Amino acid sequence: MRFAVGTQDYRSIATHGGRTRRFLVFEAEAGGDPVEVSRIELAEDEVLHLAGDGRPHPIDAVRVVITGSSGEGFINHMKRRGIEPVTTLETDPVQAIRDWFAGTVKTAPPPEHPHEHHDHDPADAPYECHGAPA
Repeated sequence: MRFAVGTQDYRSIATHGGRTRRFLVFEAEAGGDPVEVSRIELAEDEVLHLAGDGRPHPIDAVRVVITGSSGEGFINHMKRRGIEPVTTLETDPVQAIRDWFAGTVKTAPPPEHPHEHHDHDPADAPYECHGAPA
């Protein structure tokens, strides 16, 4: 099965899944070692925070997406796409996948500033809420 793990540096798990533009894609099965099979690099207007409109998206090829802290809006976007969203405090992508199979994910708390209270215009994609740089 395929996993996408959000990252900023292709080494550790990113802390804000909805704004992450880079993903490591792994193929993994229970009891086996996860193997990186590709990478996804999203354009600014493709970040998952904005991916709730139902259009085809590069993330659609995975079954599970693992990120750091993510709000309800992001989680709901992924569920509507048929993708299981997982938030974790783990920073190692391979260990996070192992934790998922073992049922021992160290779940990350929701962000301090949830985003589900309003939508963003895709033209504002490089910015967080209220004009603060991402």
